[in-house]
Amino acid sequence: MKKLIYFALTAVAFSACNNPSQQKVETTESISSVDTTTSSTTAVDTVHTSQNSLDWAGTYEATIPCADCPGIKTSLQLNNDGTFVLQSEYLERKNKFEEKGNFAWINHGSTIQLQGKENKTQYKVGENKLIQLDTEGKEITGEHADLYTLHKK
Repeated sequence: MKKLIYFALTAVAFSACNNPSQQKVETTESISSVDTTTSSTTAVDTVHTSQNSLDWAGTYEATIPCADCPGIKTSLQLNNDGTFVLQSEYLERKNKFEEKGNFAWINHGSTIQLQGKENKTQYKVGENKLIQLDTEGKEITGEHADLYTLHKK
């Protein structure tokens, strides 16, 4: 059985290298199909994305960290028509900001990028949450990483 699985995996790898336009490779009963449409080692499901599989429209809130104040109370409303309203209030200050604009789906429909006048912030879209990404589009790590998650209300 091990030899059969090894042979099947070898055949799949060889087929993927020699025929990159092939969508699916069928082998034995134990291995049903392999998607060879992406060049990275991580499989990307282009059928089921956050954009088309989640109920993402709504309002998300969090108090995100601030360098020189207790935090920024943030409310982000995403609308089905691709528009957003972002409200930010710096705690213990009298600074409140509102920005409106459009957002675009990027990264195969898993991430949105705000397209405001001043704002190009990206958020990874999850089930009832948005995870703010850093300026390079990567998840924020470290001790306070969870503070950059906005929850749907």
